[in-house]
Amino acid sequence: MKKIMLVGKSGSGKTTLMQVLNHYDIEYQKTQTIEYEKNILDTPGEYIENVRFYNALITSSYDCDIIGFINDCTDVECIFPPKFACIFTKPVIGIITKIDENHKNVIRAEECLVQAGVKEIFPVSALHNKGIEALKKILGCI
Repeated sequence: MKKIMLVGKSGSGKTTLMQVLNHYDIEYQKTQTIEYEKNILDTPGEYIENVRFYNALITSSYDCDIIGFINDCTDVECIFPPKFACIFTKPVIGIITKIDENHKNVIRAEECLVQAGVKEIFPVSALHNKGIEALKKILGCI
């Protein structure tokens, strides 16, 4: 399995996605620091929400194979700066979460990720297991 780092706002679904990919029970917990579970680096939302933490994301990405930008389609704000994917030396994929809650905003979430420099995007619902198999395939879980 490839090692992935999940980057996204607080509450965007990073931890829930990590739990689903690792076949853990889903339970909400605020990620306070970078957590590593079975080849998945789960980063705190503050790391993308505050520019002063960008260096922590860059440094943490060195040990990963893939960077996953998480964009919650229920959120109207785009947290990723334009071409943000270019600061990483690894492939960056986009993951649109919560697609079952507000499918109308999936296009807006996709546009945000494209502007951030992402070329491959995976819409998922961790709670209803939609799109998870495609994500597992690219990570080498299947």
